Amino acid sequence: MVHRVQRLLVNPVGRQLPMTMLETTGRKSGKPRRTAVGGRVVDNQFWMVSEHGEHSDYVRNIKANPAVRVRVGGRWRTGTAHLLPDDDPVQRLGNLPRLNSAMVRLMGSDLLTIRVDLD
Repeated sequence: MVHRVQRLLVNPVGRQLPMTMLETTGRKSGKPRRTAVGGRVVDNQFWMVSEHGEHSDYVRNIKANPAVRVRVGGRWRTGTAHLLPDDDPVQRLGNLPRLNSAMVRLMGSDLLTIRVDLD
């Protein structure tokens, strides 16, 4: 249910607004795939927490190809994504934007920290 709402409502709206977006390459299609995300840039790294971990399509895409783009503040930046299963995602959420972190905690089923090393 949550996945469907995100795919059909949140992502299409997010693509049109100046919000933070993650662009991956589809693991099957090879096409760009954009997802609205919450996170923060710290020291040329973008940090975020996936609410559904390895069940998220964008995480599966990252596993297939870690080259990504992140739109922060209306500007696209390229980088390399790293899945960090040993990082404490609940603690990490304490350092990320409050509203998004609250939603991830509420709706998340399998939290996973992701770090994008920005070029």
